Amino acid sequence: MTTQTAKARRSARRLKTDMTRCPRQVEAAQRLRYRVFSEEYGSDLGAQTPGIDADEFDAVCDHLIVTDLDSGELVATTRILHQKDTKDVGGFYSAGEFDLSALERLPGTIAELGRTCVHPDYRNGATISLLWSAVAEYLVERGVDYMIGCASIGMSDGGLKAWRIARHLQTEYLADPAFLVKPLRAMPHLTHTRDSDRPVDVPALIRAYMRLGARVCGEPCWDPDFRCADLLVVLEVSKLAGRYSRHFMRSAS
Repeated sequence: MTTQTAKARRSARRLKTDMTRCPRQVEAAQRLRYRVFSEEYGSDLGAQTPGIDADEFDAVCDHLIVTDLDSGELVATTRILHQKDTKDVGGFYSAGEFDLSALERLPGTIAELGRTCVHPDYRNGATISLLWSAVAEYLVERGVDYMIGCASIGMSDGGLKAWRIARHLQTEYLADPAFLVKPLRAMPHLTHTRDSDRPVDVPALIRAYMRLGARVCGEPCWDPDFRCADLLVVLEVSKLAGRYSRHFMRSAS
């Protein structure tokens, strides 16, 4: 996979992406994940090393990183677990939250996207577009047919926001029946209120998933450690390549 570079229009920052398994770069990604998930969002990561979010999946994933060329700082990351590497960790990460048997019956190759996060100072369209462009390139180059991943929604308000966003996404972006899965820990049922009909503010990363062509695979799973609701999403890469190749597969400029 080639390194991509881009100039973020609003901030005049120069950014580049790399796919890596380099221990030093992976550790930098783990530190950013800890900062975002634990320090910012209050997730209980059970960190074995202070300031680092790491688990057994990291060793078998390809890690996509976005770096600010001027400061040298790692500002965004995600990791991709290819199906061929799941035998070393007993399956996909999301199998701990969803019954994936329906997806595992699909013909073709699956890769899982996870632990996606962006430094708060870089949460803009340029950074996210560059990130997804690199993801799309990886999927096509590696012959992936389906990308899956957990799209997380915070539950700091007790779950109403997550419930409303989940309902909206299931209404507008529900996957075909062959892709539907069941959560292993369903969210508590919430009573319909007047606030339930207010417009929803879908998180930027989830909006990006949907723009790529991803679809929601059913009901959300409650993740008590990350204190969020996770929706499993699936992207058929053939549809990505057909509809978005000119936008996401070119080198950003």
